Amino acid sequence: MPQTVQINRKALGEARIVDAPAGALAEGAVRLRIESFSVTANNVTYAVAGDAFGYWNFFPGEGEWGVVPMWGHAVVEASNHPDIAVGERVYGYLPMATHLDVLPVGVSPGGFTDGAAHRQPMSPIYNQYSRLAADPEHDPAREGERMIFGPLFKTGFLIESFMRREGWFGAEVLICTSASSKTAMGLASVAWHRSPGVKRIGLTSAGNVEFVKRTGFYDQVLAYDDLASLPQVASVLVDFAGNAALIHGVHTTLGDHLKYSCTVGATHVGAGFGQERGALPGPTPVLFFAPDHAVAAIKELGPKAFGEAVAESWLRFIAEAGGALTIDTRQGLEAARDAFAATLAGKADPAVGIVIRP
Repeated sequence: MPQTVQINRKALGEARIVDAPAGALAEGAVRLRIESFSVTANNVTYAVAGDAFGYWNFFPGEGEWGVVPMWGHAVVEASNHPDIAVGERVYGYLPMATHLDVLPVGVSPGGFTDGAAHRQPMSPIYNQYSRLAADPEHDPAREGERMIFGPLFKTGFLIESFMRREGWFGAEVLICTSASSKTAMGLASVAWHRSPGVKRIGLTSAGNVEFVKRTGFYDQVLAYDDLASLPQVASVLVDFAGNAALIHGVHTTLGDHLKYSCTVGATHVGAGFGQERGALPGPTPVLFFAPDHAVAAIKELGPKAFGEAVAESWLRFIAEAGGALTIDTRQGLEAARDAFAATLAGKADPAVGIVIRP
């Protein structure tokens, strides 16, 4: 019996596993059996921002119960589409579940888009599936790393591209909060190679300082309670924590030295977005929504050149990050539920990447 993990949208710490009878496969549709997906802080962001950005709409739940999207691999279990065969494997956006029915459109040797009506209002980036047999990014030996780092790395790549196009807003220092997060490390790696004149400073919890230093992606690593050590020079802040107190602290410490501030994700649940602690010195934080920047970048460079640029940086990043992460593969949806709960509570080890085989 197919099953799905559902999360209480109003109380994210509550989860249940429900049976999800498959029913008849629609004309032109394909049934995917989910083989694996990762659980990271990115999935927590999908849940925290689910109502604001429509993340709950990709895989509808029931009432107050929603399904958190994941990135992972699946195999075609049944097909009513003439160009997609049973047994072929794909990579893309999946529910925390055992199965997913998709309605492929725009089918090419490299992939397809899910044309299901309920998914069309959301960004097309999330509706695209890669067919692994013709996917240049696919490496059978790196499937775990791709699930854990891949979507997050691309966000980091897009942030660096945006900052570089803007001349880094005149800044000489890049400050990343949640420096142990996969997206922050991806950004730091791309900035290291593509913007070497910009110094990279990582902010993290005291317990993660040594881990973040070992990654080698930052010129300097500071604990959150050591903001006074931030250099008083022109800087940009990229916030991955969504912690209002931390944002306020960085803005207050740097004042006019802070030239640009953006918020990307939320790993500190309950800390609040925005400016709840009063007026912020310096620039107003701007939300960085990666899908919009991806569409813009692909339009600017063309799909081929964009893909080549991402692939070049991705391969370099994986070579550098390989020693910084241990992949922990766990079996079953119960493990997925528990891993999400631990990540939500901030208890996940940043040195461990969790892969679930449902």
